Amino acid sequence: MLVVPELPREAARRSAEARVEEAQGLARAIGINVIAARALRVRSIRPATLIGKGQAGEIAELAKTEHAGLLIVDSALTPVQQKNLETEVGAKVIDRTGLILEIFGERAATAEGRLQVELAHLDYQAGRLVRSWTHLERPRGGVGFLGGPGEAQIEADRRMIRDRMAKIRRELDQVKRTRGLHRDRRQRAPWPVIALVGYTNAGKSTLFNRLTGEGVFAENLLFATLDPTMRDIKLPGFDKVILSDTVGFVSDLPTELIAAFRATLEEVASADLLIHVRDMAHPDREAQRDDVDDVLKSLGLAEEGAPPRIEAWNKLDLLSDEERERLIEQALRREDVVPISAISGEGLDALRECAADQLRSGGELHRIRVPASDGSRIAWLHSRGQVVDQAMDDDQVQLSVRLSPDNWARYQALESA
Repeated sequence: MLVVPELPREAARRSAEARVEEAQGLARAIGINVIAARALRVRSIRPATLIGKGQAGEIAELAKTEHAGLLIVDSALTPVQQKNLETEVGAKVIDRTGLILEIFGERAATAEGRLQVELAHLDYQAGRLVRSWTHLERPRGGVGFLGGPGEAQIEADRRMIRDRMAKIRRELDQVKRTRGLHRDRRQRAPWPVIALVGYTNAGKSTLFNRLTGEGVFAENLLFATLDPTMRDIKLPGFDKVILSDTVGFVSDLPTELIAAFRATLEEVASADLLIHVRDMAHPDREAQRDDVDDVLKSLGLAEEGAPPRIEAWNKLDLLSDEERERLIEQALRREDVVPISAISGEGLDALRECAADQLRSGGELHRIRVPASDGSRIAWLHSRGQVVDQAMDDDQVQLSVRLSPDNWARYQALESA
């Protein structure tokens, strides 16, 4: 069963119907069969159960009638509220955070992804102690909590969780150092990096496949892909650009996940350009944009010095003719928006042009002399900047190159290395 509480403190970004639909999508993403779903208006939050006593009784009666074994509450629950609702309803209860963590646990494909998910699980469960930690030594880490008997020694649980979290943090620190070395190497290489960001199921992986010719898993599922993927593509004026497909965002993304995935999300912070892929066929597309902005702000990507950002208005193929024309006209009035369809390929050439223009934007003209034998440095300048003029002067090549402030700083670092 699925319950979507409409809390008084929440900003009315989304309709109750849209929230129910998204919560059902989250449940389907992990193979849960939702037999009943309803939104409940909560006038005042009850510390014991979140929802009112009458509402809890109504849910309990419905759960009994439908023989529901699991109740999903699409809101954050305290450990006390979760326990009391389980007693009242007579079924296992998980909240939105727990559901998203469970999805991430199923989707993580790399060793790093599994460590990050397990750390988030342990952080979330540390205060709940649902006594299911005897499985911690299994290959998956035993981070699931939808079922299974557990150890009855709460102190042993606490110690096991604490020790396991410390071990995972040490391993992730090593991963972070390694990722930092790889990132530094890419910064020295003559290739800009573009990161795809956006709400989950906005079409990032489909767009990634279109631009790269790869076969990254892309389905009509929330969080269809989790681990970041990087491939090289060509853009007008750029022989090689690194394109990164990142994890999708969602409203109320658990803070435990943001903390655990910070090392991975730092790849977004180090990109030269962000392409925000938006599902323009979704009724709550504006709320989804705000949610993505909130996550980017939490990563420090809305401040001065953050990578430039353009928007790819995706899924034009799903719009009515009238809505499609209106959006295209609206996009024409903005330089940072390109309407596309990742499925049909419409607008992708314009997106490539816009991305190339953004990578060159804000640049200043620099006159640079490079030894003619230093082919790698000349290639770096051609890849990262716009070469306006190039001439030979004895054994030197004299170039007039337009470079962005970031790339000019990188070039100076290369010269001093």
